This record gives sequence, structure tokens and C-alpha cells, in this order.
Amino acid sequence: MNDPNDDYDHDHDADEEAQTDGGHHEADGGTVSGGELAVPGGETDHDDDHGHEFPGTNSIKRWFITTNHKDIGILYVVTSLFFLVLGGVLAWMMRIQLWAPREATEVIMSPGAYNQAVSAHGLLMVFWFLSPFAFGFANYIVPLQIGAKDLAFPRMNALSFWLYLASGLLFMISFFQGGTFAGGWTMYAPLNVPTFTPDVGASTAVLALTLFVASVTVSSVNFLTTMHRMRAKGLTLRNLPLFTWSILLTVWMMLFAFAALLAALVILSSDRLLGTLFFHLESPAGSLLWTHLFWFFGHPEVYIVFFPALGVMAECFQTFTGKRIVGRKWFIAAMVLVALQSFVVWMHHMFLTTINLQIKTLFMVTTIGISLPFDLMVFALIYTMLKGRIRFTTPFLFSFGALLLFIIGGITGVFLGAVVLDYEFRGTYWVVAHFHYVMVGGITALIGGLYYWFPKMTGRMYDEFLGKLHFGIYFVGFNLLYFPLFVAWETPRRVFDYAPGLEPWHKVATIGAFVLGGSFIIMFYNLGKSAFSGDPAPANPWEYGTTAEWATDSPPILENFPGTPTYENGKLEFLTSSSSSSASGSTDAHATDGGLATATDAAEVRIREVETETEEVHADHASIWPLALSVGMFFLFLGLSGVQDATFGEGMMANVYMASAAVGGAVTVGSLLAWGLEPFTAFPGGEGEAWPFAGIENGKVGMWIFLASDVVLFGGFIGAYVFTRVAFGWTAWEPVPNNPIPGLMNTYLLLTSSFTVVLALIAAEKKHKWGVIATLATTFVLGVGFLGNKAIEWNHLFHEGMWLSTNVRTSTFFLTTGLHAAHVIVGLFITLFLIARAWRGAYLEDNRTLEYFGLYWHFVDIVWLFLFPLFYIL
Repeated sequence: MNDPNDDYDHDHDADEEAQTDGGHHEADGGTVSGGELAVPGGETDHDDDHGHEFPGTNSIKRWFITTNHKDIGILYVVTSLFFLVLGGVLAWMMRIQLWAPREATEVIMSPGAYNQAVSAHGLLMVFWFLSPFAFGFANYIVPLQIGAKDLAFPRMNALSFWLYLASGLLFMISFFQGGTFAGGWTMYAPLNVPTFTPDVGASTAVLALTLFVASVTVSSVNFLTTMHRMRAKGLTLRNLPLFTWSILLTVWMMLFAFAALLAALVILSSDRLLGTLFFHLESPAGSLLWTHLFWFFGHPEVYIVFFPALGVMAECFQTFTGKRIVGRKWFIAAMVLVALQSFVVWMHHMFLTTINLQIKTLFMVTTIGISLPFDLMVFALIYTMLKGRIRFTTPFLFSFGALLLFIIGGITGVFLGAVVLDYEFRGTYWVVAHFHYVMVGGITALIGGLYYWFPKMTGRMYDEFLGKLHFGIYFVGFNLLYFPLFVAWETPRRVFDYAPGLEPWHKVATIGAFVLGGSFIIMFYNLGKSAFSGDPAPANPWEYGTTAEWATDSPPILENFPGTPTYENGKLEFLTSSSSSSASGSTDAHATDGGLATATDAAEVRIREVETETEEVHADHASIWPLALSVGMFFLFLGLSGVQDATFGEGMMANVYMASAAVGGAVTVGSLLAWGLEPFTAFPGGEGEAWPFAGIENGKVGMWIFLASDVVLFGGFIGAYVFTRVAFGWTAWEPVPNNPIPGLMNTYLLLTSSFTVVLALIAAEKKHKWGVIATLATTFVLGVGFLGNKAIEWNHLFHEGMWLSTNVRTSTFFLTTGLHAAHVIVGLFITLFLIARAWRGAYLEDNRTLEYFGLYWHFVDIVWLFLFPLFYIL
């Protein structure tokens, strides 16, 4: 194969140009100073996993039980590429249909099948390919870049992947349940309700997306805790590498944006399965309510997809120009601004609705405003190229190509940000072309990231010639496909018929689609062959790759580094205790985890032995319960897809769905119980700078972050109620229920239960076993009393003829208070688990679990303090 450095000029001028402010290589924050990185000798790999037999990478068993972040990263990348192929095949089918304008009787796919293909293509690419592909790299690279040995919650990391895979399989099954969702990937109301999309497969698609959002939420909590709490000593937030910065901001956006989407999907699932009326024609705010909820998520999603690509571009531009990003701190500030502004521009997707002109004008201004930080980042990348010496490797070519595509996508998007022009372009192929120049521009950079980190992830080098050939065909095919759509912009979206005069442009676009898709054959061949028979990759195959992942083997050892990384002295060092060195033998004996150990000819990173009073943490890396829990959730959601109007109906399929839900529910509960009982040790973190969570353990930080997303979830429900009531007429709205006494009684019950949780924590601190049990039991009784009182209230309303589907007023009450009751039920299950553990003497020495539960229970009580006046008094 070709050497990836063949195009490099290795004279002294290149070395001089690579020097920056301090006169040494410093291509990014949190990096190694002083030239190329080499891998020092390290400890040997683990043969077992401290009670869990942990097989090698050649064993199939490993991939089902692993919780190691590098394995999870590879699983994400491979799985997302599978969904890329599936979405790409659907795109080919659409382009074949669009080869010529057709009447409904002349089509290759029926109108219904075409609608399904359009909808499924968008959903697969946006949800099951783009973000998971980026987070494959995030899983693998971010812990390496911040000096962590794994993510904060390894089992949750595995769970996030298996839920993602389960959701994707569930979506695929929807094709065989009468047809998948056919109302467009944006799922606009009222097309998203059974009146217009009645197939069971449409409900399955909605539930699959709900399961996907659960995966995202789990992952978001994990990544945020890790990046704030697990950084190496001396690595401050401002000095994080740019790829890690991009992931940090992406995950914060994901936490809040996907919570809003989850609110929309839970409400939609209720409309489809239980018969509520939020998005139906009967609702005065139905279609507009969905649009607000969806695009509050949808526009941040554009940046959620593009930010990781931006991080890849920054890393590749630095590495292959030998120059630190020009204006690095302003580059970071621009990303922060975009992340914040992303939540105040969603209404520019709604310029054709009945929103008044003043509000539209305001959002036009915010849309123009969010483009300014992007201008700064684009110019920073361009100026970095001008200041450095470019090495035209495959990763750089894809990163540079992504920059060009994004510039075109950004310029064409300005048209859509203007109210008057949006009236003309909305609903046309101008939007299709713009959208793909932005989103597929991000894919282009991520493919560059795949080539960039391929040697690190596999320990093998790819064929550079085939990589460049892939880029050339890919870039030509992409522009053949999408640029003609700007010319043929008058074509209506999601429709296979168009004016005959536009036919030549659509023929060119269809040819481009096959050229673009065909280019991936080269990539799969190149990377597939190279992964098994490519030349062994050194630890740092790039001349100016200076972030910390290049300071360890390719692929890294199981726990990443031969010691504890630190930047306390201004450069990367590995700290090892003298006891661990003698226990592991010579530090020269170095084994990778599933790869080849290769020496490098560069200066080694310093290893410094220190005496430490803390015991070395022996973390676990394997658990079967994330997989088992995901299997249970898969069958539970598959069974629920058969529910219509709150019943499973009759017939054989109804029994199948009922059995699936029952089995799935049992497996889910059993897996959660086994998860809680399984002894599992994770790396604690917290040794380095952890602003703003310094001194707070990982579990508490994770709970806070989860509750932050739950605030948005309930905010979505409360917002839906307020929005619907305003549209209905605030004073004309007859409250349900009309008796506030049951709600008042429940308020007293929950407030008292919060007090007993505090008493349980006090009893644990005093090491009073029976006090802990008694107060937890009291909490349980009070919670059951809350649910019992609510059941009596609901039963009374049912007898009065008020059901979920009676009208939109009953729908909002039952579903919102039902969501809160579901949180109470979860809390009661946890309480029973805590009581059982406390009976055996738990929590007297370490009461943190009680504290975490207390945070959750207090949050549930606070939510009720908002719901009570909203539904019972106002």
C-alpha cells in the first residue's frame, strides 16, 4: 500500500512552519509538547476482568458483554455504517423513481411505498446513521484525548449502544407490519396520527424512535459526566482538544434537544396507542404544537450532527497543516455561541404557519445571527491552511471537501432564513439541496475522521491510493447529485412528479446518486481489507498528530495508558507507582488490546514513578445486563406497537403482541434487578480539574444531568398543555378535574414522603439500620397512598364519562399526570430495592445511593408542585 506520508516534504522548513507561539509543537489544547509522540512501554493487557472473564477481541462473546469504551465505539461505527447502506438503498430507489416525471400509474414504487421510502430514508440517515457514526468516534477517542481510562458509567455506555441497535431493528421490523411510517421524516401532524397513517408499522416506527431517544439520553448523561469529571490532572476545560470540545457542546445540546423530542414522541405514542387527541384534527393546536416541539429539537439537531464533523475538521486541519488552529479561543467561543443560539432559531422552519409577522421577523434576525459565529470558524480553518503546509492525505481531503460543501450549504441556507424568500423556496428542492449540502457535508468530514482514526482503532494502515480515489469519486458524485437540485428547485418536495422541463437535471442527479453510492464500495473494500491485512500502524502515523490518543498504542491497551496521564508539568506524562511497576514487570513489555505493538522512532512520552497512598482501581469491563435489558425493551416496545385505542384487540396477532409485551416487560424488570445486584467497579475519576463539578462524585453529577433532561421532558408536557389551552381559549377551558381536594391530599402525601427520605439519609449517617428501613418503608407507603388516591380520582372521572380520548382537555390531564405517576412508580420500585438492600446492612458505611435516590424523589415531588396548581387551581 502507499505510504500516507508520500506527499509530505520532510525538510526543515516544514518543521519550522509547524512551530507555534511557544516555539514548539502545540497543535491543540491538552496535547503533548515537544515533537512527535511515541508510545512508552506499558503494562500488559488483562487476561480476566476481576471476576468477569473478559475474552480477547477475536472472541464473539466479547462483543456481547463488553463495556469498554473502545469496543463500544467500534460497535457504533460498524452498526451506523449498516444503517447508512440501508438508507442509501432507499435513496437509490427514490432517485430511480425520479429519473423521469411519472403519473401515478407509471411508477416503479406505488405512491404509498414512495412515501415510506422518503420517510424511512430521512429517519434512518438523521437518527440511525449520522449521530451514532459521530459518537462511534466520540466513544473511542474522547476518553483517550482527556486522559481517562474509560467513560464514567461503562455499563450505561454499553446500554446506550444496545438500545440504539434495538431501536434500529425495531424500525426495520416496521416495514413488515403493513408498512412503516409514511408521513415524512419530520412526522408533521396530523399526518402522524392513525387517521392518516393507520398501519401498525407506523406506530412501531414511532416507538423505535422513542427507544432511540432513550439511548441518546443515557449516552448524554454518561459523556457529560465523563468530560466534566474524568479529565487528567492539569487538563483544564479551556485546553481540551477541539474534537472533545465539539463533542462536549454536542452532548449538552443533545441532552435538552432530545428531551423535547422525547416529550413529542411520548405524546404522539399516546395519540396512536391510547387514543389521546393532542395532534388530532379535533385539537385546536395540534399541528402547530407538533411543529413547535419537533423543531425545538430539530434545529439544534443540525448542529448536533455538524459539530462532531467540525471537530474532525479542526483536528485534521491542525494535523495536516502542522499548524494550530488560528484564533483557537475564538473558535471555541464561536462554537459555544452556536450551541446557545441553536435553541432560539427553531421558528424559521415555521414561516409558512400563522405565526404573526413580528415573531417571524425576530426569528429571521436570530437566524442571521447564528450564521456569524460560523463565519468566524470557517475563516479560522481557511487561515490555518494558509499559515501551514498542507499534506494532502485522505483525511485532509475529506475534511477540506466538507468545508467546501458546508460553505455552499450555508450560503444557500441564508435564502431560507429570509421570510419573503422562504415563502417561495419552502417545500421545494431548494430545501432538499441545501439540507444535504449541510448534513452530507458533515458526513464528508466524519468519513475523513474514519480514515484519520482508522490506524488508531485497528492498528493497521489503509491504502492511501484507494482512499484518495474514494474521495475523488465521492466528491464528484455528491455534487452531481445535489447541485442540479438547486437548478431544479421548483420540484416539489416528497413528490415523484415534476415539470417535464426539469427532467435533464433529475437524470444528472440520479446518475450522481449511483456514483456517490458506488464510491462507498471502494471505502468498504479498502478499510475491510486493511483491517485484516494492512501494514501495521505505529502509535502515531501522522507527522503532526499531537493530541493524547497518539501517545498510546494502536490500538490502545485495555485501559488506554501505561500509567495515569497528567499535564501538571505542562506536557503529557504518565505516572506509575513503584508498586504497580514491580507487580507488572518490566514497563518495556507492552501489549495492545487486539492489535499489534509497534515501536516508533520519536521521542517517548515521559513516565514518572510516584509514591501514592491510594490503591489502584481494578475496574470491570464486562457485563451481560446491558444487552439483556435492551432485549427486554425491544420485545416490550414491539408488543406495545400492537396497541390501538388502549387495547391489544382480538385475533392471533393481538395475542402475539400481548405475549411480546409481557415477556419484554418481565425481562426488562429482571435485567434491571440483576444490574442493581451485580458487583461492578468503574473508574472514579475526579483527580483532575472538574469544573463546575469539582468535589462531587460521578453518581451525583450523573443524577443532576439526568434530572436536567427530565426538566425539559416535563417542560414539554406542561408547554403542550399551556399552548393547547391558550389555543382553545384560556377562560373557555373547563378544568379537568373540577375537584381540587384529591390533588391537595396528594400534595401533602408527596411532601411528607420527601421528608421521610431525608430522615432515611440521616439514619444512614448515624448508622441506624432499622431507622433506614423504617423511613424508606414509610416513603413507600406514602408513595402507594399517592397512587391509590390518584387511582380513586381517575376511576371517579372514568365513571363520569371522562376518558383519555374524550376530548383534548381530558387528554392533557390524564397523560401529563400519568407521566408523573410513572415517575412515582419507578421511584417505588427503587424504594423496594433499597429496603431489601438496607435489610442486609447496606448504606450504613456508604449512603451515596440513598442521596442519589433522594435527588430523584425530591424532583418528582417538585414537579407535582407545578402540576397541582396548573390542573387543579388555575
